[in-house]
Amino acid sequence: MTQKSYATGSAFPPLKPGVLRLYSMRFCPFAQRTRLVLAHKNILFETINIHLLKKPDWFLEKNPNGTVPVLELDNKIIYESTATCEWLDDVYTQNRLQPTDPYVKAWDRILLEYFGKVTGAFYGFLKNASERETHVKDMQKHFQFYNDILVKRGGPYFGGKSPSLIDFYIWPFFERLSGLATLDPKIAVDKNAFPKLGAWNDAMLQVPAVKSLLWDGKTHLQFLSSYGTGNPDFDMGLEE
Repeated sequence: MTQKSYATGSAFPPLKPGVLRLYSMRFCPFAQRTRLVLAHKNILFETINIHLLKKPDWFLEKNPNGTVPVLELDNKIIYESTATCEWLDDVYTQNRLQPTDPYVKAWDRILLEYFGKVTGAFYGFLKNASERETHVKDMQKHFQFYNDILVKRGGPYFGGKSPSLIDFYIWPFFERLSGLATLDPKIAVDKNAFPKLGAWNDAMLQVPAVKSLLWDGKTHLQFLSSYGTGNPDFDMGLEE
């Protein structure tokens, strides 16, 4: 099946009974969360990439929000990244990712809610060159927050000795910082200032699921630059 994006007017690719399908976009950090869980659990699935500026009508029928990721299996449809990841973890029980301790699970939710501050600084840095220093300072504060949590938990992961869902939820944006760091190195994690967070970053790079989906900083910056122009190249790197 093609990796190229399905756009307005594209024919709907027929579903196969019993085959899990992911509607995605190759460079979407939110869809990457779901792809990380799929890879971590070694779940078989097929991918349909969507042109997020020219969405096919049949895709909007599946998710009226028009966002990815979306999972479809026979008559079941699940969308929103955290919902898809939790559903996968509940249905495919190998390599469980959700904590069993209710207190830890509640705090993982707090860490996820707080992460909105990180994504705000991330996209603010990308879109407003004149305000980058402000967003860098904000990001440093957020790094300190997560570094402190890792100190309390011991690491190397937020899940302890192995990754949990919260690790996979926040990783895609940390992966992209290597691209933004070419614009300003201070946007990346300083391992001297935030040693636990730096060690977490290094540990995540060794996780098989992360390694299987990893884009380098140059590729991320290339896509993010096209995103910043308002005309993102969803099929970047694919042959015509």
